[in-house]
Amino acid sequence: MQPAKRNEIKVQFDLVTKEFDLAKKKSDKVKALFHLNREEIPTFWALKGISFKVYSGEAIGLIGINGSGKSTLSNVLSGIIPETTGEMTVNGETSIIAIGAGLKGNLTGIENIRFKALMNGLNEQEIEENMNSIIEFADLGDFIYQPVKNYSSGMKSRLGFAIAVHQDPDILIIDEALSVGDETFYQKCVNKIFEFKKQGKTIFFVSHSLGQIETLCDKVVWMHYGDMRLFGPTNEVLAEYRQFIQWFKQLSEEKKSEYQRQEKEKQKNFSLQKMLEQRVEIEQRDQIQEVMNKKKSSDKLDVISKIILFVLIVIYCFGLLNILNPHFVHHILRTVHHILRMFL
Repeated sequence: MQPAKRNEIKVQFDLVTKEFDLAKKKSDKVKALFHLNREEIPTFWALKGISFKVYSGEAIGLIGINGSGKSTLSNVLSGIIPETTGEMTVNGETSIIAIGAGLKGNLTGIENIRFKALMNGLNEQEIEENMNSIIEFADLGDFIYQPVKNYSSGMKSRLGFAIAVHQDPDILIIDEALSVGDETFYQKCVNKIFEFKKQGKTIFFVSHSLGQIETLCDKVVWMHYGDMRLFGPTNEVLAEYRQFIQWFKQLSEEKKSEYQRQEKEKQKNFSLQKMLEQRVEIEQRDQIQEVMNKKKSSDKLDVISKIILFVLIVIYCFGLLNILNPHFVHHILRTVHHILRMFL
């Protein structure tokens, strides 16, 4: 596999949304399946028009309090669940690492390695070539021959991470998989992530650990109840997020509950039509601003043109005097030069 080109767009979201049905009865699920009387079924928008661009070699942190939409975004990105509306572009193969994600509980660790490899199109020879390396990375000892249902969360994370990184994906999505396990395994994973970054691979890292985000990520997406509240350099976004967390912790339990209730109501009442109207309004405002900037530039050019014309006239008028009084003309030209420096 050829390394990705730097500055190549690997992932692009444009107004991506995800709507879930809040079915209370089995009959509601049937109605939703066949699109019968859908207006009677309440819905919940886990993503409300997310837009961003991510380039090759970037590591992107996904942060936000519980219920903010981090895991939904990573599941949409990985293709586990489809987006409801919007446009999503993913240039390359993705692999998601979450605690126990995709592992079959009744299969042993070895059998899960084979199963996942076959699902990804590897033949028997390729599986055998990678097997020892995966087992060594997971470092589960004799538990590799035991059913995964008997594994701890940390052991599932080890196996999932080992399998995923050996698939050599273009885009690696890590969803809280480093929140469990010991320090030795964590450092092994960090080293692998940095190795992937050097190869130009793109990484999405979901975590509540801001220390891990600071260590691993170049940029951060701050998700907040379905909205992308901020996207930018890690230090800038984390500074804003820490201020929010400090403010939120100071609230009483009653005010915290009320704040969360209001935000969840916004997710239930989200409107695609209003989102599109806001998008059109922003685009129109940007277009108007662009026209105004051009007008300012053209005004500036007009002033410069007038000064140049003035200089030419001065040179023409005093050109003949240069023979009679060169010192006087030199003084005039120096004055014009100072005027030009004031405007240019």
